[in-house]
Amino acid sequence: NAPWPDILVSTGRQSVAPALAIKKASPKTISIQLQNPNFAHRQFDLIIAPEHDRLFGNNVIPTIGALHRVTSERLKIEAKKFSDKFINMPRPLIGVLLGGSNRYFKMNSSAINKFSNLLRIALEKTNGSLIITPSRRTGEENIRMLRENLSDLPMYIWDGRETNPYYGILGLSDALVVTCDSINMISEACATGKPVHIYHFKGGSKKFIRFHRKISEKNMARCFVGTIENWQYSPPDDFTNALNAIRKKMKKFDH
Repeated sequence: NAPWPDILVSTGRQSVAPALAIKKASPKTISIQLQNPNFAHRQFDLIIAPEHDRLFGNNVIPTIGALHRVTSERLKIEAKKFSDKFINMPRPLIGVLLGGSNRYFKMNSSAINKFSNLLRIALEKTNGSLIITPSRRTGEENIRMLRENLSDLPMYIWDGRETNPYYGILGLSDALVVTCDSINMISEACATGKPVHIYHFKGGSKKFIRFHRKISEKNMARCFVGTIENWQYSPPDDFTNALNAIRKKMKKFDH
């Protein structure tokens, strides 16, 4: 009900219908949709969606990956917060962002065993350490297998009970290894500007293929095959680009 907002930001498929209803009731409200709404594209003033969604139009602001909360300032704060926890671990610190099964990928014992072997090879080459944070999708059995397979190596795995050092790992790591199943995690890893290595396991979709190809072309990430490489790139700032687009749209409405 009125008074209606000046700006309405919606995200996800379930928000599309309510957002369009508000826009119809209040045409002056600037409607911004995060992610592909899958229909009624022209009825939104702005749609902020990743390039791999292949959505085109004058009202579409493309991003390289997912919008996220990683900033250089946050990385500094989180690195300082967790520095004592990992200070005695051998460098380089290899941060591992571990996903799991979803509608497109299947993480099973075979994938975990192969991943464990590649991480072992990487540590043998670098004499470094692993700092690992699993996700809710990883599964207890997969975490147990990984822990057992790497138990003789310098390693930390988040136990799910203490505070998750996820952003601390992003801030402190010298290089990152991320599983292929999460666009969000890969986007956040690439926002650090550090070498990002992607471990690919069984599954996928055209959308994921396009995303993996795009960040590879931009030299932000490479396939993880047991070697930790060192290279530099300019991390994307999708959030700032999207914010600037919103401000530009608001100025048009002001006039």
